[in-house]
Amino acid sequence: METNDQAAPPEEQSAASWRPPAAAPAGLEQFISFAIGNDQYGVDIMSVREIKGWSEVTHLPRQPEYIRGVLNLRGVMVPIIDLRCRFGQGKTDAGPMHVVIIVSVDNRLVGLLADRVLDIVTVELANIQPVPQLARTSRVAFLAGLVTLESTMIALIDLANLIAASNEAEGAGAAEAKPVQPIPKQAAAAQAPAAA
Repeated sequence: METNDQAAPPEEQSAASWRPPAAAPAGLEQFISFAIGNDQYGVDIMSVREIKGWSEVTHLPRQPEYIRGVLNLRGVMVPIIDLRCRFGQGKTDAGPMHVVIIVSVDNRLVGLLADRVLDIVTVELANIQPVPQLARTSRVAFLAGLVTLESTMIALIDLANLIAASNEAEGAGAAEAKPVQPIPKQAAAAQAPAAA
């Protein structure tokens, strides 16, 4: 049995006041559902720490395209992952209507950029279907399963795999980047302006 929680959807609550509810009863799992374009995704509600509107981030050099930068969240630097870009659908043209879902994965905060938050859904664990083996590509390696709610399919994100794959990509990018070479003293002297 899947249900929509009767609590007000997260986007109707202020970011400062929203907190994840208590754990779901045995055999049930709760997810925050959100949209990227016409597709719906979900993350385990117990991983969600905060939902906030989009605000500009500080861009960092030599990061994969899907890392939008970092957000200073009360003194903690939180990397922001553009999920549309991470799933190979192009970069999000983020604006005031977009949201950032702050999740905790292995005691590390990460922000997920999405188009909008939809609802809190409660799902029986038995109704979560595995991702079909034919579809096992790098794009769906981030999925933990699929669930159908009424006529809508929600892809459940495996946060640990998403973050691990992002960390590996960052490491590969750093390995490809050539270190800055110091300028030899003779060349530096030749480039220095003459004293007047």
